[in-house]
Amino acid sequence: MHAPPLADLCLHPYRLPLRRPWVSARGNFRERRGWLVIAEANGVRGYGDCAPLLEAGTETPEAAAPVLSDQPARLIGLPLDAVLEALAGGSPGSTPAAHHALDCALLDLQSRLAGVPLRRWLDGAAGDGVPVNAALGPLLEVTEADLRRAAAAGFRVLKLKVGIGDPGREIQRLVDLAEALPGGLTLRLDANGAWDAGTAARMIGALKGLPVESLEEPLAGSDRPALACLQAMAPFPLALDESIPTLSDGPAPEHFPVRRVVLKPAVLGGLTPSLSLARQFQAAGVEVVITSLVESAAGLWATAQLAAAIGSPVPQGLATADWLREDLGVPPRPLGGQIALPDSPGSGFAPAVPRSAP
Repeated sequence: MHAPPLADLCLHPYRLPLRRPWVSARGNFRERRGWLVIAEANGVRGYGDCAPLLEAGTETPEAAAPVLSDQPARLIGLPLDAVLEALAGGSPGSTPAAHHALDCALLDLQSRLAGVPLRRWLDGAAGDGVPVNAALGPLLEVTEADLRRAAAAGFRVLKLKVGIGDPGREIQRLVDLAEALPGGLTLRLDANGAWDAGTAARMIGALKGLPVESLEEPLAGSDRPALACLQAMAPFPLALDESIPTLSDGPAPEHFPVRRVVLKPAVLGGLTPSLSLARQFQAAGVEVVITSLVESAAGLWATAQLAAAIGSPVPQGLATADWLREDLGVPPRPLGGQIALPDSPGSGFAPAVPRSAP
């Protein structure tokens, strides 16, 4: 059976305000700005989200815009398989968020045309649910009441941003929160590369004995021997995220200096390269976490489908929908610390009226 031609490719700009600022050691933001990408063939639509975030390693919206606007004239009329082959054969280069949105929209369209959920289009053995961590924000702003609410919602892993305040004050706050933490819950910490080697070692030493599930990006820079030394000190997994592109030999899963990797599809250029890289890490015994960029519902549904296809048992970083005050549709929300995915074709995203940027 011949693949249908791509009949249309539409771009809808949006601005979505957050309920409160997202704060980390790498910077702050108060809104998510991007484009809903809609690919159509045979009267069926697939959706992708281009939501660049420079702090996370993507291009700026200004860089993504001309790349996206060039695609309709280049791709409309081509068979879908040829379009996907062209995307897979090219490099996302300096605009991975734009490439990601096109990849998502086309894969979502293909899976809808085939009548299967996107996760099973990516991997036929994919499950129906994804465990997720709560995203509570900066350590020094989190209260004991926040911990109790997260526990009542069914989360077992609570993520906190560290590396923003004085290290001594953060250590004391972690000790205080650990005493108030409901039984069975653990803390996932993300320093976003805030510390030098000495501070990172001091923090890891202070965390021993506390209910810490993992520590992401403990070190400013990507000194492989230093990271390996820190991991040897830590009784919990260290994870790399933003620093991966700066490692001297790239990701190199078989020589990875820490026990866990955090992958963001919008930074890697799409679901396809993210799935391939995740499989390489899993084969090398490295734990994999898929994390959103506080994307719209269109992006979050696709990212959750990818996480289900990968099938990592580690809680994933996808419980971000409630950070947005407005959205492009109903997002996936966790229940009991899990995101349940529907059996309907595609990603699960259904758009509300697209919002245009003012």
